[in-house]
Order: sequence, then structure tokens, then C-alpha cells
Amino acid sequence: MPGRIETRREGPLGWIVFDHPERRNAITAAMWQRLPEVAAEINADPAVRVVILRGAGDVAFAAGADISEFQQNRSGEGAARYDRENQDAMQALAAIQKPVLAAIHGFCVGGGCAIALTADLRYSADDGVFAIPAARLGLGYGAAGIETLVATVGLPAAKEIFFTARRLDAAEALRVGLVNRVLPKADLDAFVRETALSIAANAPLTLASAKSVMRELSRDRAERDGEAISASIRACYDSSDYQEGVRAFLEKRTPEFKGR
Repeated sequence: MPGRIETRREGPLGWIVFDHPERRNAITAAMWQRLPEVAAEINADPAVRVVILRGAGDVAFAAGADISEFQQNRSGEGAARYDRENQDAMQALAAIQKPVLAAIHGFCVGGGCAIALTADLRYSADDGVFAIPAARLGLGYGAAGIETLVATVGLPAAKEIFFTARRLDAAEALRVGLVNRVLPKADLDAFVRETALSIAANAPLTLASAKSVMRELSRDRAERDGEAISASIRACYDSSDYQEGVRAFLEKRTPEFKGR
């Protein structure tokens, strides 16, 4: 079956690659089904400290869900199952406790844009193209996906992106907050790798705590898990890494964090 999710490790970095280049890395049903397993595996790997999402090649991050499968998998009784698998994949990516970066070349459209929005940091090449064309397909777009879009770019920009279904170039995506930075295409991969390695050198428990706390603070106040916030902060202070960080600072050397 064409299309697959590739994973690889590079020191402290873990890569999740959408590999379907003949269709601009469009995500097939089998790829959606595979993503939760891949996300859980890479999240559980203690050697991986930072995760990078990327499309194979340099033409596309992911050009959305594979529309050629829609009549078979996204109609009738199968539509609910397909949407559930899609949501499970997004939730699994969003649940990764480590920092997640997206390296975006070319097309980042529809489901591909939704995948990119699960990342903590999004870096785009200057040829990036962004869109959510659900309104041109007539499909119902999940509330969780719209909520993430609104949280990222704000309500006015989210309405324009969704209602017009038009494409945004990289510069406009940066202006509205879809991406953190735009780089020359030739420089993107090296920049993302260097940034990921610099993040990986920081204390893993502190990064996980900060990501968890920010996730809780994004919820309505009544829904926040205050104990989970306090526990993650306490875990940092109780760790050997905290002692190592203080010693390294006093000794004017680079700390060596172990994640415990």
C-alpha cells in the first residue's frame, strides 16, 4: 500500500516522516491508523528528547488527507470511523510530552496543516503553502481541529483561513502566527536540526513540565488540573538534573542532564 510513516533516531532527536511523495505526502487511512502507535513509541523512548515532524522530500510537508480514498473511507458508515482515526492520530501527536518541531517544506494543507498544528514549534521554508480547504470539499471539520487553529492564530484569522479556504504563503502564515519562523529553503533542515539539538541539551523534566503546565493553562480555569501542574514542578526540584544544573552553573560548565 502506498504511503507510510517512517521513524528514525538521530542521537537525542526522533523523526516522524510522512512518506508518500507521489501524492505530495497526502495521509492515507493506513497512515492515520499508524500514527498513534508511532507517537506512543517515540514518546516512550527515553533516548529521544525532541521530536521532529517532516514530509519526505522537499515538495510537501503533507498535502492533507488522501482525497482519492474519500469515497471509500469517508462516506456512509465509514465516515465516522475515518474521522475517529483521524482524531486519534491528532490526539496522539498532541500528547507527546517532549518538544515537537515541524519542519515544513512546500505544501502544508488540510490534514497536513492540522498535523503541523500539533507541533510546539513550526518552522517553514520560504516556499511553504498553507490552507485548510474543508469548505471546498463540503466535509464536516472536527471541533478539536478548529479549537487548535483558533488557539494558534486567534479567532479572526481562523475564520478567514477556514471560511475562504484560500492558500497562504509562508510570509502570511508567519504574520498570522501559523509558523514561528520562515527560512530560505536551503537552510531549513539545518536550522531545525540545530534548534532541536539545542533544545535537547536542556533538562528533559523541565521541558516536559513546562509543556504540561502550558497545556493545562490553555484550558478553562475550572478544568485545569492544579495537582498535575504542582506535581510536574515538584518532580523537577526533586530530580538529580536539578542538582546537576545548579552544580554546573556554579562550576561554570555545561550541564549533563539525564532526565531523572
